[in-house]
Amino acid sequence: MKKLLFLLIISCFFGCKSEKDSEKIEAGNTAYNEASEIEKQQAHENERMRFKLIQSKVDRGDMWKPFQKDLQNFGEEAYNTLKPQIIEKDILAIQQQIKEGKLTYKELVLFYLYRIHKYESNPNISLYSIISLNKNVVEEAEEKDRLFQQNKNIPNQIFGMPILLKDNIGTIGMPTTAGAVALLENYTDDAFITKRLKEKGALILGKANLSEWAYYFCDGCPLGYSAIGGQTLNPYGRKIFESGGSSSGSGAVTAVNYAVAAVGTETAGSILSPSSQNSVVGLKPTVGLLSRSGIVPISSTLDTPGPMTKNVTDNAILLDAMLGKDQLDVASVEMDVNFFKELKNISADTIKLGALKSLMEGDTIYLKTIQKLKEIGFQIVEIEAPNVELNGFLTLLNIDMKNDLPAYLDAYASKEVTVKNIQEIIDFNLKDSVIREPYKQALFDGIVSDTTTIEQLEVVKDSLQFNGRQFFEPTFSKYKVDAVLSINNYHAAYAAVAKYPALAMPMGYKKSGEPISLTFIALPFQEQLLLQLGYIFEQELPVRKLPQNYE
Repeated sequence: MKKLLFLLIISCFFGCKSEKDSEKIEAGNTAYNEASEIEKQQAHENERMRFKLIQSKVDRGDMWKPFQKDLQNFGEEAYNTLKPQIIEKDILAIQQQIKEGKLTYKELVLFYLYRIHKYESNPNISLYSIISLNKNVVEEAEEKDRLFQQNKNIPNQIFGMPILLKDNIGTIGMPTTAGAVALLENYTDDAFITKRLKEKGALILGKANLSEWAYYFCDGCPLGYSAIGGQTLNPYGRKIFESGGSSSGSGAVTAVNYAVAAVGTETAGSILSPSSQNSVVGLKPTVGLLSRSGIVPISSTLDTPGPMTKNVTDNAILLDAMLGKDQLDVASVEMDVNFFKELKNISADTIKLGALKSLMEGDTIYLKTIQKLKEIGFQIVEIEAPNVELNGFLTLLNIDMKNDLPAYLDAYASKEVTVKNIQEIIDFNLKDSVIREPYKQALFDGIVSDTTTIEQLEVVKDSLQFNGRQFFEPTFSKYKVDAVLSINNYHAAYAAVAKYPALAMPMGYKKSGEPISLTFIALPFQEQLLLQLGYIFEQELPVRKLPQNYE
């Protein structure tokens, strides 16, 4: 149990109003007195949920100004009419409605913008999950409609689909902040995966909130907090359940249908954790499957972006749209695959899965799920988790970030960004600590004080990868399993250092209403298998439901 608690901490820590049509569309960052809410939070049993603030105190301007006229003309009636056509629908269903002339790409964008404003401008239900919006997205959607009308042909599934990106992923026209004031004016070029999405015709709707600096900044602070975006809240229990981190906003926006899908990033748990906490499908790919160029880093050894969606079909479609060999990313690989087309090419009775005995004994939802998997036809092998240490994990993150972040700032950051390294960011934050570092910056302090050399780091990396694989490989080799079954991000750190991909799938809800996920972990570059397993699981055991108050 002690070991499990350690893993939970490691993987989570590094992961870890309706309004009348005639009313004016106002800024989403409406001021209100949150003092009483903050006071109530101090009694929360989870120390990380004892917030110091909820709304951001950073002035981001009025992100709704570009949409005032369009949203007023759109209105509540149009929103309610389109709602059953869009909410919880997968990409294929939405595209079919567009083909049939029942929906346009512009209407789809306006629906999401209206829905985001409807909830995010009301501090009583806001999730503080959006940092910025693409001011040109309505015009871009109109262009997609024109292209479609020219030949009535949709070139691919992602075409015209509004996507939200975690705000550490470079996107032209919006700052890429990583949630930090130091990057408030970081207007960059598109990241490689952003370019790929746009090349396929996807619409970048905006940027989702995140745990600042991907949760490698403050020590013991709330998941989902950033100075720029404020405190991301969990729609299944606002101020009750953690939002997961660090792709907190990407999880929340997907859960409540603020876009068709979202993109997150993970170092060790940062996709798996918020996907699990927000009851969405989250894939952490093998490092190298997707490019990291143009993404604010923690670790070039472990970082990867990944899709976060409401269902497996959309996950495969979004993953396909981001693929591509990137010459600027040394880990990037060429993959001639189509994950969407292969989703159904598998049978449960040909698959052997490894179930961890410790989890079967400790979690009734996991145990019941394992029993159901047997009924579906999967072969289940009960396995004992080996006792393996991950010594040097912090050292790896410290030294990678000490080198990788300055490299990013030099190659990608806009000229308005004056900080060049970790120490300069620390000094910058100290000039206004209340706004810029309310939870302090202990992890950044730790990076600066870590004197590990590059030569020593290479030894640490090799040791961690060896130990991570020692945790899994005996199970794969001895029992010939196709995947190991975990919960949430419990074994995210092991999967990260071993370079194994993982897929978090909604598995159910605790008595409290908090979501819980089944996580499939496979060998490197077995994403196709993971998505196929997830597809069977989702078809046979559909459990995901919209959070109350966001239906």
